[in-house]
Amino acid sequence: MRKPVIGGNWKMNKTPQEGVELVAELRDDLGDMADVEVIICPPYPALLPIGSELAGGNIKLGAQDLYWEKEGAFTGQVSPGMLRACGCQYVIIGHSERRHVFGETDAQVAKKVRAALDEGLKPILCVGELLAEREAGETEIVVKRQLEAALAGVRGEEISTLVIAYEPVWAIGTGRASTAEDAQDVAHFIRRTLAGLYDREKSEAVRIQYGGSVKPENVKFYLAEADIDGALVGGASLKAAVFAQLIRNSTGR
Repeated sequence: MRKPVIGGNWKMNKTPQEGVELVAELRDDLGDMADVEVIICPPYPALLPIGSELAGGNIKLGAQDLYWEKEGAFTGQVSPGMLRACGCQYVIIGHSERRHVFGETDAQVAKKVRAALDEGLKPILCVGELLAEREAGETEIVVKRQLEAALAGVRGEEISTLVIAYEPVWAIGTGRASTAEDAQDVAHFIRRTLAGLYDREKSEAVRIQYGGSVKPENVKFYLAEADIDGALVGGASLKAAVFAQLIRNSTGR
């Protein structure tokens, strides 16, 4: 049985103090809920204080990106080891904003996945198509290409540590969410692709999230689908009460 996983990607929002206040409120609201895994991914400056606030609790800390080198002359970059030192257990890799705003390539995503695993971090690997690609019937082609490239260096015994987030680019931050049925179709395709790359047993162990305009009122429809195990949430994770309600709704509470 795959444990549901809800991630909050704050993107470029919240000062460190604002972030600490939010997660403190979230912990008070959720209590010791253990039937869903919750991951908070704040901006880099907030990682250390939020990691301290979350220490000893059920909520996990994640980062929004990393660089694949351990150290060196890479101005503006953050290494996997630095994230671990801040208390991170997870890291988002290949988010559509990294790919389409900052020009990140499939090859770079693959390097980041490998570097994260080598440091003991669990990647949240994002895949998804543009609106034009969807309208052209190329969703599966794009998602398969992204998966195969990113996982080229991932061994079979490692694949279950990854979370795969299906995030159709046209649904992120637009208010235009994919239907649960369409998201399930792609999630099932992702699982079949993983089975082809590894085997069916390994593919069944991987948790797949949906991301794209997820809100408290629609999250339960996504998690009711057979191959969707959670959500990667943007705007709805920026208010503690809203995010807590979304998490509760994801478990049917």
